[in-house]
Order: sequence, then C-alpha cells, then structure tokens
Amino acid sequence: MRLPMPSAAASAAVATVTAAVAAALAVLPGPALAAETPAASSFTISDPRIKESSGLAASRIHPGVYWTHNDSDDGPYIYAVDSASGRTVARVTLKGIGKPRDVEAISLGPDGQLYVGDIGDNRNGTWDHVWIYRFPEPKQLGDVTVEATQFTVKYADGARNAEALMVHPVTGRVYIASKDENKGGLYEGPAELTTGGTNVFRRVAAVPWVTDGAFSPDGTRLTLRGYFTARTYPWKDGLPVGEGERVDAPWQGQAESVTYTPDGATLMFGAEGEGSRVIAVPVAAAASASASPQPGAPAGAAPAIEPTGSFGKGALVLAGGLALVFGAKRLFRRRG
Repeated sequence: MRLPMPSAAASAAVATVTAAVAAALAVLPGPALAAETPAASSFTISDPRIKESSGLAASRIHPGVYWTHNDSDDGPYIYAVDSASGRTVARVTLKGIGKPRDVEAISLGPDGQLYVGDIGDNRNGTWDHVWIYRFPEPKQLGDVTVEATQFTVKYADGARNAEALMVHPVTGRVYIASKDENKGGLYEGPAELTTGGTNVFRRVAAVPWVTDGAFSPDGTRLTLRGYFTARTYPWKDGLPVGEGERVDAPWQGQAESVTYTPDGATLMFGAEGEGSRVIAVPVAAAASASASPQPGAPAGAAPAIEPTGSFGKGALVLAGGLALVFGAKRLFRRRG
C-alpha cells in the first residue's frame, strides 16, 4: 500500500515513532522469534523485483513453491518462489486485463486456478469497484504470459479497503475481508463469479483489522492475520464460528500474507520488504487458549483479534505508538 510523500517534518515525526516501536520490540520476549524453529520450511525471498510481497498461495502441483505478487506499481506479474532456495522460478504475466491498481491477495481455488485480488484501496474505500483476476496455475514453471479472466467486484454496503481474499477449497466460493480498525467485515461472493456483470459481495461476519487470510486445505478452518497477531476460526456453513484460537504469528512489521502448506500442517507467514522472510509456524504449535468474542458481536461472527502472551503484551504497549504512525499516514493520504 503506497501513500503520498509527507512533509520533511511529518516524515521525521513518523520515523521517530517507528524507531521507538522497533526499539521496544527489540527488548520484548516473544514467541515470534521461536516461530523460526522450523528453519527448513522458512525461507527468504531473494528476488529484488519482489519488494512488496502482499500475498501467498501454496502451489498444489509444484511442491515447495509459493505464488506471490507485489502490492502496487509492478504491473500484471505473479511470481513463483521456490522455498528450498528462495529463488524465483517463474514470472507469470497476465494479459486480457486492465492495469492493476492495488493487488493485495492471492488464493488457489479447487478448480486449480489462481485468484488474484486487486482489492486494495489507498483512498480508504472510495473506489466504487475493485477487481479479481483468475488464471490456471501453470503446469510448467518458467516465465510465461497467460490469458486471465477479470471480474468486477462491488460490496453490497458500499466501497471498502481490503487486503484479504480467500477461495474456499471445497465450494470454490470467494471471500474478501475488509481492512478497517472499526468495522471490518467478511464478505461472501456469489456462488460463481461472472464476467457478464458486477459481482456483489455481501457482508456475512464481523472481523478485526485483517491484512490476509487463508482456508485450511480441507476447508474446515479459516486463519486471519493482522499486523500483531492472528486467529484461526472453525468454518461451518459458510461462516467463521465460535471463539476461535489465537495463533502464534511472528512479528514481521508490514505483515501482509499467510497461507497453509498443502498438507495443512503448517502456516506460512510473509511480509513486505525487499528480501522479506516467510516464516513457517506448525499448526499444532500455533494454537493457544481461546478468547471470548467481542461484546456486542453478532451471533456466529468472528471475534476481534486480541493480543496474547508476551507478544500480546508488547502489542498492547506499542498500540499507542502505532496508532500515531497510522494516524500520520492517514493524514498524509488525505493531503495527497
């Protein structure tokens, strides 16, 4: 997500707050560092072209390969990264679509096709429509140009900024989670997307600040992540239900992505930045005690993510500082 350039004074203020946040994190104990335990599964993206990795999807036909993409200003490109080496083994160029605007998510459907969510909105929910692109996962790895299908998307309750798109691995239905600190929502798409008109996504549950999400391969769980932490919800009848379980998500700064490995045994957490690290967290070790739903949340709705453990305490300590950072960014955006 790119923002207009701030003034020198404002930039210095944000830099000061950000440095303070980083310094505080450096002294905090946290399971985030312990999440690096499965080092053989974790990897670093080495391609200098991938500077804003904003989504992850595990390949089902190429073991150990993960699909990713840049946030914005990169063109219609999707990259395949080999987790064994961190090297890019394919770059797919999409044709038959318009100019991507703010690509934020990628998910692999049960039809063997990759769904790319051009769903971000740097204007904080003022674009009256967004797009989803779909193309078959290439059977051979290598640089290739493919014909993609473009779908126009609107939300039933008005424009939204979003960074999470998830395709259910059994039903094939597409879901989008909006990104809002006050009124985030999980939106359900139509049973089948159409190119013949606008695809209207309807709000079905409340969610917290979400930067990405992923269904487990069997479709029985939905994991949603934010900057601080993540939560896994049981999935039943098209809804996240119950209290869910906190996930020991790693601290990654601009934490932007999550996906399951094809066997469902591991969650892979990614972030923006050149040379970014993708960290593997075993599912069995990721779950911890459940928390109560937010007061006033609708029945069956996903409860808001709450920080937990030593990492959660650090998140609470740093919340004020990050609020200043986000507030400054929103100010810059309005001025832009």
